[in-house]
Amino acid sequence: MTVHGILVPNQIAATNVDAWNRSAVSATAVDNGNVVILSTYGAATGNSEVWTAIAPSTSNGLTGVWMVYDPELVWTSSYRGLDPDVRNFYVGANKVFSIFHPQIHDIITLSTNAIATGTGAASTHINCTDASGLQLEWANSIGSSVFAAKYLKTTYFSIGTGAMDTQRIVAYEFEVVAL
Repeated sequence: MTVHGILVPNQIAATNVDAWNRSAVSATAVDNGNVVILSTYGAATGNSEVWTAIAPSTSNGLTGVWMVYDPELVWTSSYRGLDPDVRNFYVGANKVFSIFHPQIHDIITLSTNAIATGTGAASTHINCTDASGLQLEWANSIGSSVFAAKYLKTTYFSIGTGAMDTQRIVAYEFEVVAL
């Protein structure tokens, strides 16, 4: 079973500024906490008021990223919202989803699986890199001309399993420091 990323936008400017919230569609599936670049507006078939989102890269840009944050309603068989485990949530390819534009000093928390490979909390930052696709990647400094967030602390998400128990998974809190 694929475990997908979890994002909690603790304190973000997009909460109070509508211009930093948009709808997008991607040719590939996305998880909450993924970063995207907006390429065109209104080009998606049947979605004239939606942006087309693509993976950040050196050719598309590693700054000006938007972060995927859609309500975690998980599809189970043919029903929506019946799975209490938010790790099973993702947005399928060519489906509309919500995004926000992170701002300097925003505080976000990401589950470990929402971050690409790296050294974990032993590192000091997460950066947008060419190699990590839609995920941010652990780094020991702010990359040049990239979106970056500074590691603040290790925390946990409690995950309901639908049974009489819950699980805790490791998560990391960050402050956005470069756009």
